[in-house]
Amino acid sequence: MESVADYKEIIDVIKESGGDAFKRCFQCGLCDTVCPWNRVRSFSMRKLVRQATFGFTEIESEEMWLCTTCGRCPQQCPRDVQQIESGVALRRVATEYGVFPNSVKPIRTASGSLIGEGNPLGEERKNRGEWAKGQSVKTFSEEMEILYFPGCYPSFDPRAKKIATATAKILNQAGVDFGILGSKENCCGESIRKTGDEELFKRLAKENIKTFIDNGVKKIVVSSPHCYHTFKNEYPQFMVNFDVIHMTEYLFELINQGRLEPTKPFEKKITYHDPCYLGRHNGIFDQPREILKRIPGLELIEMPDTRIDSLCCGGGGGRVWMETQKGERFGDLRIDQAMEVGAELLVTACPYCITMFEDSRVTMGVDEEIEIKDITEIIQETL
Repeated sequence: MESVADYKEIIDVIKESGGDAFKRCFQCGLCDTVCPWNRVRSFSMRKLVRQATFGFTEIESEEMWLCTTCGRCPQQCPRDVQQIESGVALRRVATEYGVFPNSVKPIRTASGSLIGEGNPLGEERKNRGEWAKGQSVKTFSEEMEILYFPGCYPSFDPRAKKIATATAKILNQAGVDFGILGSKENCCGESIRKTGDEELFKRLAKENIKTFIDNGVKKIVVSSPHCYHTFKNEYPQFMVNFDVIHMTEYLFELINQGRLEPTKPFEKKITYHDPCYLGRHNGIFDQPREILKRIPGLELIEMPDTRIDSLCCGGGGGRVWMETQKGERFGDLRIDQAMEVGAELLVTACPYCITMFEDSRVTMGVDEEIEIKDITEIIQETL
């Protein structure tokens, strides 16, 4: 396929998808200044915006697939260019025409699994609730206090399952009346939407919404910031509003109510990583830190690039499924930062971040020098 300039219908798709926001850009370059890609390679969001404005973006290019939707450039942009929405519009064009560079072809595999099994990991839908066996977890019913929605990675990925089991143990210890929907659940659809597949997102969202309504769901506690963001901020476009709370918010609430009390000492130096979709996108910075401060013996150390300026793990925007070359992984930078401040353990609150950091820890050869844990794993150890 040639450039977008050769296809009027493609330009029209970009405009219909919000591409006109590109025209507000006056090329100040602040987006490039804050973009994490420029710490590991040369990349220009400003160039993409300029190309899209004049309709000659090469949709075969890898460039439009690099964005992790971390939110740093919209945060800095003085002209409200809406880089994330506009970038997703470009990806929507590529998805519609089936044009994928080699590095992003795993999206097709993830997409096929989402269509067939409701998750991107190639796992059978019937096994979505298998992680809960032996954890005293019930099937959700309408009279229960909350629905716990672990998400795809904590349901299927061997490492991330530890997040779901730790969460279940915490909720049981706090006396929370909760349940799961297991095989009735789908992926929330956030990541596939960011890769440009709007129709698949809508299908997943509508199926989840029907399931929630049919089962009388009102309050949903989630492990993933990506599920949190989608249920809270994107599902309302389908005229529904559920009470959605991230597990860090709920933990903070349970501790303040006296239903949970970490009492076992945790004598380690730790640092906390703010996930993009929990912190920068949704403003949840204090609750995770306040939880950690309640743990006896724990020493909390801050890294550079923290809170609203947090460094992306590299897994957002669907890139958790894509190939990232060695030497270009944001996770490597984050682990270096954690080790440089003397942390023995890097703590976060997102399954994607856990996945990216665990991969970096192994490939960097520092798996004996620093641990990676979700905040729920630490709380569960200290109860």
